[in-house]
Amino acid sequence: LVNNAAGNFTSPTERLSHRAVDAVLSIVLHGAFYCTLALAKRWIAAGRGGRILNIVTTYAETGSAFVVPSAAATAGVLAMTRSLAVEWARYGITMNAIAPGPFPTPGAWERLMPDSRLAEAAIQRVPLKRVGRHEELANLAAFLVSDLAAYINGECVVIDGGEWLKGAGQFSGLDVLTPAQWDAL
Repeated sequence: LVNNAAGNFTSPTERLSHRAVDAVLSIVLHGAFYCTLALAKRWIAAGRGGRILNIVTTYAETGSAFVVPSAAATAGVLAMTRSLAVEWARYGITMNAIAPGPFPTPGAWERLMPDSRLAEAAIQRVPLKRVGRHEELANLAAFLVSDLAAYINGECVVIDGGEWLKGAGQFSGLDVLTPAQWDAL
C-alpha cells in the first residue's frame, strides 16, 4: 500500500476556516489511516505480511509556517508509521515513509508557488540547486516496498537534495555570503 494523497493550503493560518483545516486533515491523515487500517485488517486476517509506504513531508517533524494543517496531518501520518511499524511487525507488515522535497507536478506546483520568484527561491534552498526528478522518487518508493527493503521498518527517508539539512541549522542561510563578506566577518 502506498498512501500518497495530499491536500494543502498555502495561507496564513488565521485566514483558514475550520472547514479548510478539516479538508486537509481528512485527505492526508484520515485517508492514510483508514486505507492502512482497512488493508492491514485483511492482511492480518489472512495471515500474510505486506509493505506500507506513506508519503509525508520534510516538515512533518519540524512543522512549517503557512501550511499548518498539512504539517499537523503529515506529522500524524509519520507518528502512525512509526507506531504501527512496531505494533504490526509481528504480522510481517513493515511501515515506512518518504519525505520528498520539491518534486514539481503540473497543477500543484503552480498552486503552491504562484509566483515564479517563490519557485526559484525553493530551488535555491536546495544545496543541489535543482528539483527532484520523478524517477528518483519512484525508484526510492519501489525499493522501500520491495523485498530488498524487508528489514527496513519504521523509517522516514528524506529525498530532497539536502534542503532539510540546510534548513536545520540556524546559520545555514549564510551560504549566500561572498568570500569578501566572509573576510569582513
